[in-house]
Amino acid sequence: MGSRMRSGALSAALVFGALASLSLQAQEAVAKADPVHGKAISYTCLGCHGVPGYKNAYPNYSVPELKGQHPEYLVSALKEYKSGERSHITMHSQAEELSEQDMTDIAAYFAGTPLPAGHRDPAQVPPVASLCVSCHGADGVGITPLYPTLAGQHADYIVRALDEYQKGARKNLIMATFVTKLTAEQIDALADYFSKQEPALQALPRASTRFSAAQ
Repeated sequence: MGSRMRSGALSAALVFGALASLSLQAQEAVAKADPVHGKAISYTCLGCHGVPGYKNAYPNYSVPELKGQHPEYLVSALKEYKSGERSHITMHSQAEELSEQDMTDIAAYFAGTPLPAGHRDPAQVPPVASLCVSCHGADGVGITPLYPTLAGQHADYIVRALDEYQKGARKNLIMATFVTKLTAEQIDALADYFSKQEPALQALPRASTRFSAAQ
């Protein structure tokens, strides 16, 4: 028993060590990002992510808010769309044309200044979200740059993401472990909680278009 416990503790330490190393590398890359270049090459991205309230056509769900997100996480997401670890044909076609530097620059432009962590008491978190806060924070702000911030994210987008993790359309061993046994009601409750946290993610400000949901 003692041997197995030591082995488990060692494995966990190795995993966290690897994550810390990846996080440091991601932060160093973002520190060298050029958001001006990111803006210049992101005109197609703005067609969806620059329109408040814009929705994916089919299946129908809100396109995620990116302003205030960790840019390191956005880079990671783009890499997963490029490799196919995330399934979305439009995002894959966009990402496969980008170099890693392009991704970093675009992420820096869209993210802007990441949301600050708040001071919500973990005791106020509903039981269904208690496991989530160890990575995503009690206030929905990811505790490391590689963990996504969920505060103020569209509830229907969070539901969609969790559904994709459950079905394998997004391949992430950690998330797959957590979401496997979640019911539809629990997923809705999680999405509702995190979508209402503040400060909140937002759409990147841009000029109004005829596609804007604000009309």
